[in-house]
Amino acid sequence: MRVYDFDETIYDGDSTAHFFFFLLRRHPGLVRFLPEGGLAFLRYKFGGWTKTRFKERLYRLFQGVEDIEAEVAAFWAAHRAGIKEFYLTQQAADDLVISASPRFLLAPICADLGIHQLLASEVDPKTGFYRGLNCWGDEKVRRYLEAGYRLEDMTDFYSDSFSDAPLAVRAKRAWLVTGMDITPWPGHSMEAQTLQ
Repeated sequence: MRVYDFDETIYDGDSTAHFFFFLLRRHPGLVRFLPEGGLAFLRYKFGGWTKTRFKERLYRLFQGVEDIEAEVAAFWAAHRAGIKEFYLTQQAADDLVISASPRFLLAPICADLGIHQLLASEVDPKTGFYRGLNCWGDEKVRRYLEAGYRLEDMTDFYSDSFSDAPLAVRAKRAWLVTGMDITPWPGHSMEAQTLQ
């Protein structure tokens, strides 16, 4: 089974950031949420706040959106072309995507692509509040195991970020995605150094 990060890995960019600015362009009144988001970012960087707590404050912007599902649909209609070609050419029926982005944002595009297995941050689309932790770093491993997947079944892991090292080191083969380039994960002892 191949396991993929989503943002900057199979999608060209950060889907959450893209969605955030997409909403601001379509609903300029949402700028009223920006001061609180900016303050939360400073507390995350310098005040000891967790990434989950920071994102929860940032995601309060969703409270100002009347129909978030319609906005997600409109977003992916405009951004589907951001799915990278390498993924589309090697996609398999049992692929698993695991991401820190909100599930409600990724579920529609994954369904459209035929990706049936998705683990992501559980964020309430109406309030921006998390149910659990941000699905990032070691939390990805915990969520993977909690969902009943076995580490020995992960043949390949793809990510753009070294924050995903906890999953990468457990895969038989791991790949670093940099833009459109895919190279073996640095320092990973792999069964094979060639793409399958």
